[in-house]
Amino acid sequence: MSTLRFLAVAAAVALAAPAVSADTLGRIKAKKSISLGYRTASVPFSYVGDDGKPTGYSIELCTKVVQAIQAQLNLPRLDIKWVAVEPANRVARLRKGEIDLECGSTTANLSRRRDVDFSLLTFADGGSYITAKGSGVFALADLKGRRTGVATGTTTEATLQKAIAKGRFATELVSVKDHGDGLRLLNEGKIDAYASDRGLLAGLILAAGKQEAWELGSELYSYEPYALMMRRNDADFRLAVDTELARIYRTGELFATYDRWFGAISKPGPLLDSMVFLLGLPE
Repeated sequence: MSTLRFLAVAAAVALAAPAVSADTLGRIKAKKSISLGYRTASVPFSYVGDDGKPTGYSIELCTKVVQAIQAQLNLPRLDIKWVAVEPANRVARLRKGEIDLECGSTTANLSRRRDVDFSLLTFADGGSYITAKGSGVFALADLKGRRTGVATGTTTEATLQKAIAKGRFATELVSVKDHGDGLRLLNEGKIDAYASDRGLLAGLILAAGKQEAWELGSELYSYEPYALMMRRNDADFRLAVDTELARIYRTGELFATYDRWFGAISKPGPLLDSMVFLLGLPE
């Protein structure tokens, strides 16, 4: 191999490599601190509560994972550094080492796994939409000629773009920063619908107190399996995370967590029951 070719290959490898090497547990033990990414408005999974602190279904699971890691590393204390992330920057912040684990409402899919890794599934959902009551939207086909908001950098955005391209239905997509921005536009009548994952949308309706003004679409246009996002090539850290999640599922503890965050909306369905049964791995 020529010198120039060698240098070119070396440069390409360096650029492709993640900014942070894979030894998350080692860094956590050395710093006695772990950085967790959270969302500010992904109710009821990951959002800022009335006390100004991160809270929600995914936050509760992550907190239990941190407690298990603290015990595994035999640390008398393990501080949590909370870092707000958005759909557009969560992968980059993870790969740069700004967060160690993302505790939000991120869909685990194969395309993302080229850049990051995921824990065992934490939730199973599907894409839907919110509209104002009396809007005349009863199905996806009714969105034709209407404006539908969608958060930039989400699987919802990608799924809707593909569905529109394939002619499944027609709507004008309006990109928004996050769920809060989308709901504001819906409330102001600047969009006709806001699309995201159904469980997330139900939580957003309740949090906004809009049960009488907004309604949830009855159709699903995608399958959205959620998981905790982490860096690739770190088997020890993933095992630590998965070990605690498997314990939570195996003992049935997840159902109490589900009830705390979704009890006012729904009860666990067969999809979640199956997830808990299949992922409650034995020791």
